[in-house]
Amino acid sequence: MPRLSGELVVAVGRTLPLGLVGAAGATGLLIAGLVRTTGEAGDWLALPLLRAAILAFATGLVFLLDDPARHTTATVPIPRPVRIGLRVALVAPAAAAWWTVALLLVPAELRPPVGDITLEAGAAFALAMTGATAAVRFSETPRPGPRVASGLLTSALLALLFWPGRWALFVPVEDERWGVTHDRWAVVLAGAVLIGVLGVTEPLRRWPWRQFRPWLFR
Repeated sequence: MPRLSGELVVAVGRTLPLGLVGAAGATGLLIAGLVRTTGEAGDWLALPLLRAAILAFATGLVFLLDDPARHTTATVPIPRPVRIGLRVALVAPAAAAWWTVALLLVPAELRPPVGDITLEAGAAFALAMTGATAAVRFSETPRPGPRVASGLLTSALLALLFWPGRWALFVPVEDERWGVTHDRWAVVLAGAVLIGVLGVTEPLRRWPWRQFRPWLFR
């Protein structure tokens, strides 16, 4: 069994889209590093740039479940929760290291409260993985990443521009709603994790869309 587990780890590791995730991570670090070039404007740009870096890396994480050989691996005796969980486990240390570097790129005097901004990052990463998990569960496409990335970026933009102020998720540090806002981020994180865990299970029965087309359009 240990040998089988090792072989499984190697096999899954080879299918990870490390290029896409790495490119997204590098982009995020470049964005975070811009804080050091903004001079006095860094006082109010540090938080938006760090949030933009989080979004960039989260956009890369949605490609983590892309697998061109998905329809082949679906027939193996390894359950889907194990395959997805292994992908997440392989990337989690790199994600933690990435976040540490992103924080260190922001000067200490400009850095927002670490615990609160880390909560935002965790929620964003969890939402990215939950979206990818849902796409894998409810579609047959082997590469749902581009669609999920588009949905994530659109959702972030809508939340930033049109989300009601009383339920705001993106507020500056000095805003009196900062503490309440991060209570909401905690709820978002918990909900994303819960939905993601439920979504990795194998569906009890598949309902192919094609079989309903004659009935829907007759």
